Amino acid sequence: MGAKYFREVMPGEIVCVSRDGVKSCGQVPRLNGELPAVCIFEYVYFARPDSILENQMVYSVRRRCGMQLSIEAPQEADIVSSVPESGNAAALGFAHQSGLPFVEILAKNRYVGRTFINPDNRLRKLGVAKKFGALADNFLGKRVILVDDSIVRGNTLGPIVRLLRKAGAKEVHVRIASPPLRHPCYMGINIPTKEELVANSVKPSELAAFFGADTVVHLSVAGLTKSVEVGINEKPIGHCTACLTGIYPVAVDF
Repeated sequence: MGAKYFREVMPGEIVCVSRDGVKSCGQVPRLNGELPAVCIFEYVYFARPDSILENQMVYSVRRRCGMQLSIEAPQEADIVSSVPESGNAAALGFAHQSGLPFVEILAKNRYVGRTFINPDNRLRKLGVAKKFGALADNFLGKRVILVDDSIVRGNTLGPIVRLLRKAGAKEVHVRIASPPLRHPCYMGINIPTKEELVANSVKPSELAAFFGADTVVHLSVAGLTKSVEVGINEKPIGHCTACLTGIYPVAVDF
């Protein structure tokens, strides 16, 4: 577009753009002096990796999440890889922190979009089946740590693990660079019911068996919050973690 980054528009802010330049025309504060509630899932999944949120690059936050995940859930293995492209930054962070090599093991079909946002579960599963191919020469007979950004409905991970095992992976250890998604979002994201979220139907101790992996471990809420907030210099700092914790920034009456 040829545009130049100027600055972020703050929550509740009105910005006036004219031939005289850019100026703030006011900002609506949160009631009772409450902290901001920036969606933390923007950092996990929705935002582009080159986006700037709260004066930090989303890619850098995702890489820090991977590093923190390696600290919280170490694993003996031969290689670290990612579910492309959403897990790339976190997998690189995990590899850096663990000292293991990062190796690509999945080829992504560029002509299949995000399965998460398909409105129908059948369409989501069909999209997953067409989405990836295995780069078998890169992991044959090896113990793999597979890093992804999140698990929502759980449609994608199982087929991927089966694909890797069929192509010759000795072990598949899954690491997720965000906490389990347990609660609906009432702020505009398509997560309408708790029943759709796999974290509410499968116990943490049963996730590995459910997906066919050797182990499955999520990043903690504290680990995610730390990874996000360590790069923010401006105050006050506040994030909505409702989809992870069930604590909503506003009262939910339905």
